[in-house]
Formats: sequence, structure tokens, C-alpha cells
Amino acid sequence: MERRPLGRTGAEVGVVGLGTWQLGGDWGDVSEDDAAAVLDAALDEGVDLLDTADVYGDGRSEERIRKALAARSERPFVATKVGRRADPFEAAQYTPENLRAWIDRSRRNLGVDTLDLVQLHCPPTAVYSDQRVYDALDSFVEDGAIAAYGVSVETVAEGLTALQHPGVATLQVILNVFRRKPLEELLPAAAAAGVGVLARVPLASGLLTGKYDESTEFPADDHRNFNRGGEAFDVGETFAGVPFDVGVAAAREVAAIAGDTPTGAFALRWVIDQPGVTAVIPGARNVEQVRGNVAAAELPPLTPAQLTDLERLYDERIRAHVHDRW
Repeated sequence: MERRPLGRTGAEVGVVGLGTWQLGGDWGDVSEDDAAAVLDAALDEGVDLLDTADVYGDGRSEERIRKALAARSERPFVATKVGRRADPFEAAQYTPENLRAWIDRSRRNLGVDTLDLVQLHCPPTAVYSDQRVYDALDSFVEDGAIAAYGVSVETVAEGLTALQHPGVATLQVILNVFRRKPLEELLPAAAAAGVGVLARVPLASGLLTGKYDESTEFPADDHRNFNRGGEAFDVGETFAGVPFDVGVAAAREVAAIAGDTPTGAFALRWVIDQPGVTAVIPGARNVEQVRGNVAAAELPPLTPAQLTDLERLYDERIRAHVHDRW
């Protein structure tokens, strides 16, 4: 698998990582055995970047990663996220004391003294401008609790604000065929700053696999059921903010453009090809999905004709449904 430098972390990672939200919660039930199989398959396939968060299953995802790595001599790069444990979810909760408590909890969950990377987990917008937060994170790097820190953002504006702080090593943002705004300004700015970019929600919560139709239903405990209107968290995290029926119809056109290439791998390859992207971090609920995701790294870059067709599709089918802030 092609490897790229992960911004200012000093690490190099493969272009396809594994997002582990599914292994914690909000995607229907994933058993211990299934979670272990997903992690083992990813590591066996050469994935060396795992992305998790302290709130994925209230720590379940982090703990499952610790168990999966216990018997392995080679350790992948593990990025986690903190901040969503704030209650209430407001900027005032991002104190040095709370940040340290969240980080220490993740260290215990993952069974490490030093976390490879801690990312602010889409906090309130004001947090990205709060120098006290960055000063606290710098102090945690100095004392060895974390090796590096970054940010996960909902909007381009939040990302551009975070890039003004020299300690930020990485930036995580939603980027996919249906979410293109980061290409215009954010990715070039991150590249100029030497900041790594992790592209999340690359398959628009599964829409871009081409496996859903208008009649598809999701379990009650799956965010694709309970967060379609942003009832639980930012609506952009579910189907990239695209109405489900619109996304299903557009995904059929993506499949036609992909031709004989599996639609999901084709959509991931589009993300990998974007200048400034370090790695894409799709999730997986089973071994088959892991292998399908990893296959994207072996595909050739998309052709100019395919890129043009995807841009036309976005302009004609998706743009009108995407909020300006995205």
C-alpha cells in the first residue's frame, strides 16, 4: 500500500486506514467477535492507521483496539479523539483539567503511556480559536501523554482557523464525492502548512457503496436511522448531509461512472487522488467490507473523463442539497 507522511506527526501511514466508529456504537450491533475479525483483517491486509474516539461506544472502540493489538508485535498508528464527553457540550468544558482527564482515560482504554495522536472531536466552533486549549495540548506533548495533536472539524472555516496554530499536526474532515468544498481552500492550506489530512465519511455513511435503495431500512440504534435530521449530532456526519433518497439516486450514477470497478472502492480512490489528502479512513462492520476498502489502494487513479463526470454529477444532483457551511 502506498504510504504518505502524516503531517507534522513524523509518521508515515498507508493511504487507506480504518475508522472504528462502527466498532463502538451508533451503527447497529457489532459483536466482540465481529469487531475482532474486522480489526484483524485490517491489520492483516496492511492497514497501519486506526482512527477511534473516546465516545465510540463510551470507550468500547478504544478497548477493542487494545485487545486486538495485545497479541501483535507490530503496532499501527492509532489516532483517537476527545471532547465529545463534555456535558453540556459547550466551549467552557474544554479546560486543561477536562482535556487531561479525557486523554488519560483514552490512554487507559488503549493501554498505552503515550497516545500517538489526539484530535479535538468536532468541538464548538469557539474552541478552535481558544489559545488556552492549544497551550494545554502543547503541555501534554511536553510531558509525554500524547505524541501529537490535531483537530477534527465539521466546516472548512473551522479547519482554516485551526491551521493558524503551529502545534496542529493533522486535520480530519468529511470529504467524499458528495462533499467537495474542502478541495477549494482547506486542502491546499493544509498542504502548505505541512498538516496531514484524514478524510472521514468517505463513503457518505455507505451511500457510495451503491448497495442501498429507497426502501433500505436501518436499525433503531443506527445513526442512519436516528440522525437523518441532525437529531443527535451534526447532520453532516450522516450521509454527508445529503438527503437519503437524493444520495441513493446519485450513487446509482456513480456506479455507472465506475463501470466494472466496485463502487465503494472507486469512491475511495477518488478521495485518495485528491491533492493534500494523507489517508482515507472508511469504517467497516465485517471482513468483506475491510477488504473492499483496502482494494481502493490498488486501483489506478481515476481518469480525467471519470473526474469530469463526477464533478458534473455533483453540480447537477448534489450541490443544491449541501449546506453552504460544508
